[in-house]
Parts: sequence; structure tokens; C-alpha cells
Amino acid sequence: MRRGTQNCEDLFELEGVGDRFAHRWTSGVDMHAERHRIRAEGLRVIVLGGILFQMGLTAFAQAHHQASATPAATSGQVKAAPDGKSTQDASYVIGDDDLLAINVWNEPDLKQSAPVRPDGKISLPLIGDIQAAGRTPVQLQEEIADKLRAYITHPDVTVVVQQINSQKFNILGRVAKPGSYALSTTMTVLDAIAEAGGFQDFAKQKDIYILRENPGGGESRFSFNYKDVIKGKHLEQNIRLEPHDTIVVP
Repeated sequence: MRRGTQNCEDLFELEGVGDRFAHRWTSGVDMHAERHRIRAEGLRVIVLGGILFQMGLTAFAQAHHQASATPAATSGQVKAAPDGKSTQDASYVIGDDDLLAINVWNEPDLKQSAPVRPDGKISLPLIGDIQAAGRTPVQLQEEIADKLRAYITHPDVTVVVQQINSQKFNILGRVAKPGSYALSTTMTVLDAIAEAGGFQDFAKQKDIYILRENPGGGESRFSFNYKDVIKGKHLEQNIRLEPHDTIVVP
């Protein structure tokens, strides 16, 4: 009887040990799973942080590029856009029919587009008529600023040539679209022929000539052999055009 009782006690003790072992094993599994979950969450946070950091760098780079590509306009800058073509030629002389953009910093009521009249003048609020033709944009904006000082303290004026209409050339004869065209600062005879749509049938491509007005009166005549020029011969004939030149294609 005593031995049976002892066996039962031993059995109960073994069961207790088994329970403790099972509890510890289960707890170890739970802790291992918890550590795995925490590690996975940490990796997820790190990856997300890296993505957000990269997006921030990309946005900063784009903003910096845009700021560099679009410098702030100042009163000393001159921009001209003849028929959609821009130039930074500060020596450009304003002529009749040119379209000017006048801007006075912090004075929105004085901002306007002003066409140059046939008499060479433009009209502006406060100061009335002012001579524009024959002056560069920088010269004109300085004169406007000088006249505005009677009304505004330290006026900051910008003059922009929006469209050049005064400088033109003519092309006549056997071309697809004869007429007058706006003249850019680098246009040559070949450029002008292309602008006019090329030749008509039976055009005498070897006998083209350019007429140019001389400052002292009269005209100069320049020959242009299209056949030679496109073959690389007599390239000096492909002259740069000047205002009021006339190209004749017989």
C-alpha cells in the first residue's frame, strides 16, 4: 500500500514536471514568435523610412532644378520673342509695330502690353506718351523709371520686347509663300527660302539675288546660287539677312 502511494506521488510529481516543461516550451515558442514579429515590424519601418527619405530627396532635387532653371527677372534683363523665338540681345533697337511688355514692380496697375505706334511712341499711365522707337529696352526702362519718380519712390521698371514686328525681310518671286517675314538675328538666305516654303516649279535657283538698302541711299545687290551653296560651294553667298532685305527668286 505504501509502495502504491509512493508510485502515485511519483506520478504526480512527473506530471508536474511535464506541465512545467510544457509551459516553458510554449512560452519559448511564444517569445520566439514575438521576437520574429518585432523584427519584421522593425524591418518594415526601416524600409518605409528609406522610401520616404528617397521621395524627399527627389522632391528637393526637382525643386532645386526648377529654381535654377527659372532665375528671377531683374530690371537689367532684356528678353525678346519674335514670332515665338527668344533672344537675349540687349543691344536690340526697338522699332515701329514692336510689342512691348511694361512692368513696374509692386505696381500692378502700371503693368501692360504696349504696341509701338507708327510715330515711334507708346502711351503709359501717369506719364503719357514716351518715345520708344530707336532705343534699346534698357534705355527705355531707365527713361520710364526717371519719369515715374515724380509719382513713385524708387520705381523698378522692366521692359520686355514680346514680339518683334519692325524688323522684317521680303522674299519675292517663285517661292511657295512670297511675302514679308519677321527677321531673327541669325537668319540667312537659306533660312529665308525655307521660311517661304521652298521653290515653285521652274524657279531659277542659280540666279537668286538679294537687294539691300545702303545707309547713304541706293541699293547693293548680292548673288546667291542655291545649287552651289547646298553642295558646299561658295558658302559666303549664304549671307546673314538684315532688316528690309529683299530676296528675289526669278
